[in-house]
Amino acid sequence: MENIDWKNLPFGYYPTDYNVRCYARNGQWGELEVSSSEYISLHMAATALHYGQEAFEGLKAFRGIDGKVRLFRWEENAKRMRSSADGIMMKEVPDELFFAAVDKVVRLNARFIPPFGTGAALYIRPLLFGSGPQVGVKPSMEYMFLVFVGPVGPYFKEGFKPVSVELVRDYDRAAPLGTGHIKVGGNYAASLRPADRAHKDGYSSVLFLDAKEKKYIDEAGPANFFGIRDNTYITPQSKTVLPSITNKSIETLAADLGLKVERRPVPVEELELFEEAGACGTAAIIAPIRKIVDRETRKEYYYGEEAGKISSQIYKNLKAIQEGVTEDKYGWNTILEGI
Repeated sequence: MENIDWKNLPFGYYPTDYNVRCYARNGQWGELEVSSSEYISLHMAATALHYGQEAFEGLKAFRGIDGKVRLFRWEENAKRMRSSADGIMMKEVPDELFFAAVDKVVRLNARFIPPFGTGAALYIRPLLFGSGPQVGVKPSMEYMFLVFVGPVGPYFKEGFKPVSVELVRDYDRAAPLGTGHIKVGGNYAASLRPADRAHKDGYSSVLFLDAKEKKYIDEAGPANFFGIRDNTYITPQSKTVLPSITNKSIETLAADLGLKVERRPVPVEELELFEEAGACGTAAIIAPIRKIVDRETRKEYYYGEEAGKISSQIYKNLKAIQEGVTEDKYGWNTILEGI
């Protein structure tokens, strides 16, 4: 095995030994297939290529303090992928197939699971798309489900350090009654240009406002937004916000710390009232926000050079559960025995 610098891994694609695949034909899922190829043979008229019938997920496996491998809340990812499939009329992947694929691909690539204490994890990417040919806007008759993995470090190169974010008003991530609430590629395609511009402007990420009125905080680029004030954890309630599994977990842990939890519309003016702010998701877990700058008005919301006390404690508590350091009292982890 190559010598992997576990502690300095970026968040990105890393080739591993195997992936697993499965086809739905004639309305039925077939058997899981193991492949060592990083490529897919795809019909040129596949609906994924022409009509955007594509959804994906992201979850992680962690090597715990006890040496055991834990999957974090995979059932929620399976549920969200079914929601995405339903949203764009694809064949849904049942829990049994989802878990079997994830379990197999993790075991086949066990040598790429980062050791405990390195800050890295094995990222798992399930992918579902219309693979059958179709000319004319209608759902595919055939689907492919694929899962690949790779070791990753933190999503933001700063790690658990406060980042700067650019608030934008001249781009929308998703339409109010569109696909913002499901995890499909089109949402991310819509965010590429403003995100690239934000990076060139010197920011780590972009913060979108609601597409309808431009009055409320929406998504924080590839993650959910949260703010903390008056001992309250506040995160946007919106049909265009992806329901983050990490955010849902953080809400529970915030309540454990005695915070009040509110999921509601967050007016942009409220940004100046927060004591702490952050972005959260599977990739980043939590990225504390140092400042938010409104690109149009140049108004700046500043939260400090160091991560806030509450954000830090929630991050620590969540990592401790994922890595088996503390009791998993909510049953979020699934231990993959014998790896």
